[in-house]
Amino acid sequence: MPLVDGFSFDLTVIWAGIIAFAVLVYVVLDGFDLGLGMLFATERHRHDRDVMMNTVAPVWDGNETWLILGGGGLFAAFPLAYSLILPALYAPIIAMLLALIFRGVAFEFRWRTERWRGVWDIAFIGGSAMAALAQGITLGGLLQGIDIDKAGRIYDGGWWDWLTPFSLTVGVAVMVGYMLLGATWLVMKTTDDLQERMRKRAWPLGVGTIGFIGLVSLWTPFLQEGYYNRWFADWRIALAGLVGLAVLGIAALMFKSLTVHKHEYRPFVLSLLLFVLCFGGLGVSMFPYIVPTEVTIWEAAAPRASQIFMLVGAAILLPVILTYTAYAYWVFRGKVDPDSGYH
Repeated sequence: MPLVDGFSFDLTVIWAGIIAFAVLVYVVLDGFDLGLGMLFATERHRHDRDVMMNTVAPVWDGNETWLILGGGGLFAAFPLAYSLILPALYAPIIAMLLALIFRGVAFEFRWRTERWRGVWDIAFIGGSAMAALAQGITLGGLLQGIDIDKAGRIYDGGWWDWLTPFSLTVGVAVMVGYMLLGATWLVMKTTDDLQERMRKRAWPLGVGTIGFIGLVSLWTPFLQEGYYNRWFADWRIALAGLVGLAVLGIAALMFKSLTVHKHEYRPFVLSLLLFVLCFGGLGVSMFPYIVPTEVTIWEAAAPRASQIFMLVGAAILLPVILTYTAYAYWVFRGKVDPDSGYH
């Protein structure tokens, strides 16, 4: 793998880090939002559904800023990767975007009608579930590899290459993980019976999330030789063991905080840590490839002048986005009032 001069190398890694950070923030922020939408199906009373929705009403649309930043950053900083990944994963990506749009419409319209409220509730549940499933399928389709013609620098696979048992498994895993985030978010933001129901639902969702983490983690190394060598060659098997112990340790603390100590904030924080740890493991598996295991970040990178120009804009905009996101969560911190909210 040829490397360019030190400055260009660092700049490319910086952009890979920016995009990875944007995707991680989107996953942990919009993840509980989508999980809450799927948990809508478990609540039958209108008041409880209204309270659930009011917990995310001030922040849900801002969470999706990070998805735009991640996708736009990929297009601008790594155009070759963008041109290879999108044709391979058009179907799940388009499904995700349509589901997010439909879900956003349902979020607004369910407050504007009495006659069709039930229909828009179903749309909100379905849009949340489809978006989460499509995100997982997209991740699974990327991890399992994309067939490309390196000579022509084009996608060389078929229409349905993304649809495999592995990608579907990752899709369901993301749905379960998001519902865990949603349940622990509601434990933190609600009170009384609704809080207790979510505390009880967080338990099986936590068990399911840990099970899927184990299944996908054991499956992934056998998809590509590079993955296997990254985790199980030589001393690296010790790293895999440490990551596994860390996942189990965080899970144990989360379950204890849900049942023994009945903490309100800690289960959500610990479930976020599970996602951060899994995302870090994903980075270890993929780096330095952006299209596993075909194209590295340096091969896919935009010209240095373009990266410098965009980095100036990112250096200005990222602090602004982080500031208003943090401010929004700070202003609307604490428990949601069950008798008031978004209308």
